[in-house]
Amino acid sequence: MGACSPPAPERTEIIWDSWGVPHIYAPNTDDLFFAQGWAQMHLHANLILELYGSARGKAAEYWGKDHLENDILVHTLGFPALAEAWRAQQDPDFMRMASSLVDGMNAYAGAHPDAIDEDKKAVLPVTIDDVNLHYLYVVYTRFVGGGELGRVQRWSEVGSNTYAVAPSRSASGNAMLVQNPHLPWWREFLFTELHLNAPGVNSYGSTLVGFPGVAIAFNENLGWSHTNNTIDNADTYELTLDGDGYLLDGQRRAFDKSTVTLKIKTDDGLTDYDLNVLKAEHGPVVKMGEKKALALRMVGYDTPNAGLQWWKMATAGNFNEFEAALKMGQIPFWNVMYADKEGNIFYLFNGQVPVRKDGGWNEWNAIVKGDNSDKIWTTVHPYDDLPKVFNPEQGWLQNANDPPWTSTFPAALDPDDFPPYMAPRATSNTFRPQRSARMLHEDASITFEELEAYKLSTHLEMADRLLDDLFAAIDEHGGALAKEAGAVLEAWDRETDADSEGALLFYAWAMRVGPWNAGLYTTSYDLENPLATPDGLSDPKAAVEALETAAQEIKAKHGTLSVPWGEVYRITHYGKTLPGNGADGSVGSFRVAWSGGFGDDGTASIQGGDSWVGVIEFGERVRARVLLSYGNATQENSAHRGDQLDLFSRKEMRDARFYREDVDADIQRVDVLDRGSFVKQEQ
Repeated sequence: MGACSPPAPERTEIIWDSWGVPHIYAPNTDDLFFAQGWAQMHLHANLILELYGSARGKAAEYWGKDHLENDILVHTLGFPALAEAWRAQQDPDFMRMASSLVDGMNAYAGAHPDAIDEDKKAVLPVTIDDVNLHYLYVVYTRFVGGGELGRVQRWSEVGSNTYAVAPSRSASGNAMLVQNPHLPWWREFLFTELHLNAPGVNSYGSTLVGFPGVAIAFNENLGWSHTNNTIDNADTYELTLDGDGYLLDGQRRAFDKSTVTLKIKTDDGLTDYDLNVLKAEHGPVVKMGEKKALALRMVGYDTPNAGLQWWKMATAGNFNEFEAALKMGQIPFWNVMYADKEGNIFYLFNGQVPVRKDGGWNEWNAIVKGDNSDKIWTTVHPYDDLPKVFNPEQGWLQNANDPPWTSTFPAALDPDDFPPYMAPRATSNTFRPQRSARMLHEDASITFEELEAYKLSTHLEMADRLLDDLFAAIDEHGGALAKEAGAVLEAWDRETDADSEGALLFYAWAMRVGPWNAGLYTTSYDLENPLATPDGLSDPKAAVEALETAAQEIKAKHGTLSVPWGEVYRITHYGKTLPGNGADGSVGSFRVAWSGGFGDDGTASIQGGDSWVGVIEFGERVRARVLLSYGNATQENSAHRGDQLDLFSRKEMRDARFYREDVDADIQRVDVLDRGSFVKQEQ
């Protein structure tokens, strides 16, 4: 069972290629994960220890009071006790994975103490609990509960793209897959690229730093990707306080109270901070007022084997095996997009969706009144209840963080067939999903090269939709400056490539009128016409005024309206300064690169977006082109810290070294396991 692989190697080795990718070959999975732990520390030792220390809820103890808020969150949500409970419940196979991973991490730290900053050494040694705590922290505070906690889940820039193309739509007759998560380019959101080989295993892909295995990957038979889905699997309840308790079903209930003593590092040593933790029937109390309190309830506290599920996905050899892994239901979040060598493509609105007695999306996607116990859900929908599409007639599937109903066109899923809280009928940000669908919908025979070009496309769907209306408005309402701006936009290629002149002007106008502003349009978004709505300018005169204001500001800062996008949209990461390309998805760029906004000097710095990118074709031999935008290392002395940013700037990808002969053609270094440590082999 599982994916095909070469004969088992006689020794465990890490072959490093010219991009810092560890190609790990091991005779068994214990050595494989030991090597993964070692390799991750070689690439990210200080980051891993920083993340693990934060996830422990001891960051203030290690690094000072600025980290206290982090520690309060970890303990308020009960993660340390939950991680300990999980250790007793987890499948033995996952325990061996995690144990081998941390053994490799600790072995690296022992062998290379000079690679670790002094202030990070306090976190050593790392344990299995750290793996669980890191997973809980990232998955639950950043994704499952991210929106509820006011964190990153609701950021329009955080998301992903993914494609699956069937043989009927593929020029080669082979299924193809695009992997493309969009996350911030920092800390716990960073991916690491790796290649894992053992008996029955030949899996290539990426995972978030500090995780075991791979989370987005392909093998010789199949592959998958994840995108953030429009799922509501965490709820914030408003509680009515009654004395030192709260009301539920008209009766006073006492909070479950406990105190956790946190430590804070100061110049004079450690001081104590007593944290009072309250828990209601709904979940932990995350905010307390005088008359009301807020409690947070999240799915997944009883599913501790997500890491094992990912591993079973990575080692599946066909769709049935892959689907069996999905049915484990351990991964609480993220769409799944799939393609395989047999020509199957598949989309799953994956995740743990609470079974609710009543109410629609809008009710549950807001603060919920918590006075009635009927609102406290206790179970989640099984796999069979979730929206999914297998081998659609159209021959393609896409997701760009839109609801499942637009995974293909014409639609294969009807929202009326599912509970109204399953997913919204529409998204407020439609242009990137529409650009995504349009490129596939309009191409009857897609080559591998075209699919790669689609992935890198910076064309703006919003420009195609509205420029004709804007030009008409300029003719009717515009003065000299508006007409000058109109001429620039007429000549613009509607791309956000580095040399695109007019992109800055359009983007500045779009941000003034608001792509997400429903009142901007004459025709609202219509699920029955998802590739052509919204459309039209409801207030043409105001649109022209916004253009004139944007033009005035650009002229004042740059002296011209014809500013190349790459001169002002920059990559300033790891000491590099390069021309950028792409934009945030709100304006309809499929190549997502979002910034923190334009500064007083008129420039913006890319902060996230395209992270891991893979374009894979499942023929007799797997063909794969990949990019890890920011490079595969964060250690300050690593040559691979930011070494792929130049490729990002040039809109280029690189070949994945998937087969052993390709790996052997690009050997930069070989480390061999010898008595519990990896030793560099002389070439």
